[in-house]
Amino acid sequence: MSAKYDFANLKGDITGGVTAGVVALPLALAFGVQSGMGAIAGLYGAMALGMFAAIFGGTATQVSGPTGPMTVISAIVITTAIEATGSLAQGMGIIIGAFLLAGGFQILFGLLRIGKYIKYIPYPVLSGFMSGIGVIIILYQLYPLFGHPSAPNTVAIFTDIARPLSNLNGSATGLGLVTIAIIYVFPRITKAVPSTLVALFIASFAAFFMDLEVPLIGDIPSGLPALLIGEVLNIDISAAWMIIEFAAMLAALGMIDSLLTSVIADNITKTKHNSNKELIGQGIGNIISGMIGGLPGAGATMRTVVNINSGGRTRLSGVIHGLLLLFILLGIGEYAAYIPLTVLAGILITVGIGIIDYRGLKHLARVPVTDAFVMVLVLAITVFGNLINAVGIGVMLACVLFMKKSSDLAESGTSLTAMGGTEGEPPWSDEKGIYSEYRNRIYIKHIYGPMFFGFTTRFQELVKSLDNDIRILVIRMDRVPYVDQSGLYALEEAILQLEQKEVHVLMTGLHVQPRDMLKRIDIIPDLVPENHLFDDFNHCEDWIHSHIQSNSTAETDTEVGTSEPATTIG
Repeated sequence: MSAKYDFANLKGDITGGVTAGVVALPLALAFGVQSGMGAIAGLYGAMALGMFAAIFGGTATQVSGPTGPMTVISAIVITTAIEATGSLAQGMGIIIGAFLLAGGFQILFGLLRIGKYIKYIPYPVLSGFMSGIGVIIILYQLYPLFGHPSAPNTVAIFTDIARPLSNLNGSATGLGLVTIAIIYVFPRITKAVPSTLVALFIASFAAFFMDLEVPLIGDIPSGLPALLIGEVLNIDISAAWMIIEFAAMLAALGMIDSLLTSVIADNITKTKHNSNKELIGQGIGNIISGMIGGLPGAGATMRTVVNINSGGRTRLSGVIHGLLLLFILLGIGEYAAYIPLTVLAGILITVGIGIIDYRGLKHLARVPVTDAFVMVLVLAITVFGNLINAVGIGVMLACVLFMKKSSDLAESGTSLTAMGGTEGEPPWSDEKGIYSEYRNRIYIKHIYGPMFFGFTTRFQELVKSLDNDIRILVIRMDRVPYVDQSGLYALEEAILQLEQKEVHVLMTGLHVQPRDMLKRIDIIPDLVPENHLFDDFNHCEDWIHSHIQSNSTAETDTEVGTSEPATTIG
């Protein structure tokens, strides 16, 4: 084992795994209740997926389990199955079949190397979808917060809201609000203990000792779970298409959810995940979870970040997180029965609030109108319609609108050369002087054509690949007629990363629309000062000369003025 595992990581992996497991416990219980299968289903899912996705996945520090978006779709699967068969017990074949097939689809996605195409989903679509999921989670928890069972769908939540409000359970509402307050206030006291766990215990103990009349979780099974794969044999053939549709929905969302979390883990740990292997690991984990009646899930952003910040560095941390939940499962069943449903509702409301994309909403009036329209439409379809339709319609509409914008630019005579750089080619004629003067100090990036949703990943990869000696990045925007919301946020995130490396970002040749967009969301002047914008490269070159010379008085001649190629042209 020592040849494969660096025991220097052991302490951090144990600490990270245990901490992530503690954070996962209340969320797993809450997601299980929200799904309609009961708290135990969330615990089974967190345990099984957490262990097996860590073992077989492609992101060393990722912690997986039921997530808000996946639970929303799981709840739809369960509700539909109950409506089709008459009860949860009779609908288990459909439910387990959909969960198992979803894992199978994810394995297939990994084998077909589909993971790389996630980068082509436009930001407004992701933003609208995730905000919609957050809104759904909050809406579905309003009734439990008031002390009543939740409505069957979002439309009914609004049309029937008078019923729970007229018969409000004050104890339940107060307890739920206390839960929310603890989650937000406790981190100001200390972050050593997860606030969701503190809220779960304080609110539950308060309900028990004060003998409050509030709905409880009720008895949940303890001990090892039984295999439920036999339920699939009882599926009616007429339900086959329903199962395929729901499985595809779960697999696609799980892919997006997991790979976005993998990217976040990469940014924190400065590593590179294997997206296709990650999908295979998620698929295996979801299959095993489904076999024991657990909820499907995905890479969980908050739990992954907690794991990393607590010292987790290898897949062992994810396994330990799952094992901790297994030990908890064997010992707390009888005590979990006393947890009030309103406490779990309070926890989930904070989860929903955290999922909403406030950056996208804040810039709604500032980004291009087409991007804002796509975001709002996707959000509305997500909340009131079909989740997969929301993504599909959003992507198609974004592509059509982009083609329309490209056509308009072409008709106006603006060049629309494919976006790219000049890596390996000689520098432009106006760059030759600076190219021969400075070594490994500056990087010049040429961008051709609109900066749109297909551009984002390539630009972020450029930033990661920059040599540590680079002190100045020049972005030549002369041939960029248009920037959409995805391009804006790619620039913003890249510049923030460069700022941490103390790299100056200069821009030349900004057209009216890109300059206006950069100002609207405050990239200019908050991240790129006005004096770092230049109409042409000659003025930019003057700034580079004066800046480098003023900061090079103590440097040796070998660092500046060499005869070797000075600039990396990208």
